[in-house]
This record gives sequence, C-alpha cells and structure tokens, in this order.
Amino acid sequence: MDLFDSLKNKIDGKNLTIVLPEGNEPRILGAAIRLQKENILKPILLGNKDDISKVASDNSWNIDGLQIIDPETYSEFDEMVDSFVERRKGKNTKEQALTMLKNNNYFGTMLVYMDKADGMVSGAVHSTGDTVRPALQIVKTAPGNKSVSGSFILQKGDQRYMFADCAINIDPDANGLAEIAVQTAKSAKLFDIDPKVAMLSFSTKGSAKGEMVDKVVEATKLAKELDPSLPVDGELQFDAAFVPSVGAQKAPDSKVAGNANVFVFPDLQSGNIGYKIAQRFGGFEAIGPILQGLNKPISDLSRGCNEEDVYKTSILTAALSL
Repeated sequence: MDLFDSLKNKIDGKNLTIVLPEGNEPRILGAAIRLQKENILKPILLGNKDDISKVASDNSWNIDGLQIIDPETYSEFDEMVDSFVERRKGKNTKEQALTMLKNNNYFGTMLVYMDKADGMVSGAVHSTGDTVRPALQIVKTAPGNKSVSGSFILQKGDQRYMFADCAINIDPDANGLAEIAVQTAKSAKLFDIDPKVAMLSFSTKGSAKGEMVDKVVEATKLAKELDPSLPVDGELQFDAAFVPSVGAQKAPDSKVAGNANVFVFPDLQSGNIGYKIAQRFGGFEAIGPILQGLNKPISDLSRGCNEEDVYKTSILTAALSL
C-alpha cells in the first residue's frame, strides 16, 4: 500500500487537528483547503482572517468551514500566557510572554501543548530554528530522549528508506548518534518500514582509521545497548550498507549490510547532502524533516516546499500523534 494511503487509514475517523501557523502563505492555505475537503484531518490556520481571505480570493479558493485563529484576538489568550509562563518556570516573564505568543510559531506550539491541537506543521516561510526553538522550550523532549533529530523518508515506487539526521544536529557525539538511530527506527515502523539500521562512515569494519570512524563504531555499540532487539550495524560505507553483493564482500557476517533501509549519517552535513543527492539525482521523493524525540509531533517544512509537501507532512504529523 502507498505510504500515504496507509497513513490516511491510520488517522481516518480520529478527528485529529493540525495547526498551520503560516496561514496566509498560499502553499499552506492550498493544502489546508485540500485536507479539509477530503475530511482527512482538521487544519487550524493561524493569521489575520482578512489577510487569509484575500489570498483565497486571489486564487479563487473557497475557505468556508476552515478554522482560522488570529493570535491578536484569541479569546483564551490570557489562559495561554499563564500556561506559557508556568511552563517556562521563571525563564520568561508575563510581559515577555505577551510578546512571544503573538509569534505564530510560539502560539501554535502552545495550542499543541495545551491539547487544543494534535500537532503542528511550520517552516514554509520560517527557518528550522524558528520552528524547533518553541518546540524545545514548550513541548520539550519525550521521556528517555536527550535530543531532537530530523529524519527524511525517501521513496520512489515501492522503494522506501529513512535518512537521519538531515536537519538538526550538526556534529552529534556517539551517544547522540545512537539516540538518532533508535529514534529513526521507531519512526520507520510507523511508516511501514521494518528497520535495518546502517551507521554510515567512509570506513567499513575497520577499513580506515580515525576519530570519525571511532565515533560511528562507538555509536553502533551504544545503539545496540539502547535497543538490543534493533538490527543495527556499523561502521558501514554506503555501498556496503545498500548493495547486497558489496555488503557480502565487505561485511559478510552482518545482518544489515546490503539490506539496510534506515541510514544514520555521521554528521549533519553528510546527511543533508546525502538526502538531497538521492532526491535530485536519484529521483526520490523526500518527505520531511520529521522531528523525532519530541513529546508531541511538530514538523518542520523546507522553505522550498510545495503544496503537496505541506499536504503530506500534515498527514504524516497527524499519524505521529497516535
């Protein structure tokens, strides 16, 4: 079954709500109208209603029935401010909260925290930091997680893989890499991927030496300790992880080599470059980044996203809330 048909089946009838802070952005509004029309989930748009109505009018779109919340006129704003100040535990004053919560990303994250929405999707016009910062300050990491990571689903036809971390952690240490591996394997299961995790390097099983290799070797050991049931192996070069004949030659005793479908990169630059090469050269659809390790689902769009990306990320985020 197609990934999104599967996810739609999972969220069907659950009446899940996803808040979209960038309500007057045409890509966001177009996706929200589509989601509302298909009755897949209930989008909540943030912004000035007149501004959103103008965008709809300019595109000949009907926005009847769409829920729009303007942070400037929100009837429960005082309650939100008090909840935010309490959550921040003295790190922000009430006066600061009054200003911060007029920012749509902070406002939307608070809707999720206060259980007035099941998840949030932002980033069409905001940076990753603008989306992640409120999430870390308000929603925070889930129990057992010390950090948040960003994974991508890469799919083409019946091929489906996960790449991480491609969005958040610049140079994670061995402990961080191990956590990323476990987080991404959990995400993979939700997306109907039976995870076989490759910890990637420029070395396979000692073929090269150095601190960068040592980090991946240690991360592999730690990942196995975090989840002894998880098929994970490293250090592996990409060809050894992906190509059965190369895996058999370079790592003949590995249960992952040549069969990996979850790829954990040693640092952010290689992960980000890698997924974009697969997307642009390989013709794979890249879905994400999926923020992993948070208490509640918040997803970050690429600023180069299109309406279809927003539509699919909203469905995916809703599924993460289950």
